[in-house]
Amino acid sequence: MNLYLRYFDKEILVNEVDDAIAFLADIDEIGMNPDLEQDIRNYAASDVFYPKRYKVRPRVYFIIIKTEASTMQDFKEKKAVHSGAQGDKMSPPTVMRLNEEREGWYEGTMDFKRVLLVPGTGKFQYRDTHFVARCKAISGMDCYNRIVDHLSQRVDGRSQFPSAKGKNFKFQYLGRCK
Repeated sequence: MNLYLRYFDKEILVNEVDDAIAFLADIDEIGMNPDLEQDIRNYAASDVFYPKRYKVRPRVYFIIIKTEASTMQDFKEKKAVHSGAQGDKMSPPTVMRLNEEREGWYEGTMDFKRVLLVPGTGKFQYRDTHFVARCKAISGMDCYNRIVDHLSQRVDGRSQFPSAKGKNFKFQYLGRCK
């Protein structure tokens, strides 16, 4: 795994953490110290693949990005984008499949904030609730709408439902209707 670092117009692609630290140490404004060095080493050794940004002063940052690109040109052309847990499988993201029409049975899973009365105090509180339902629908969005309609008739109106495009709603196509 290589590291791409950028501070304003200074940038570098390195394959070792020591090279990255040396690059940052050459920039006086950053002020390399043992804590920052250890944090960069921990980031490089971790399984985290999102970019990390470090504050130099108010509204001024430098950024570190893990990449599989071997050259700066490959990185700039996004030829070595990390594919995550999917590996070589290229499946369309859930958001793209949400409106794809496929009539049949769907299983929808939703995590939402449900308003419940606390018996001892008479006050209300939000509680994380996991809900799974199977329904006939024509798309993932239709499945989402049917689940929200069903729940909104049965829970307190102040309950909060997630976006269909968010991580708290998942759906799976089960098959054709009989």
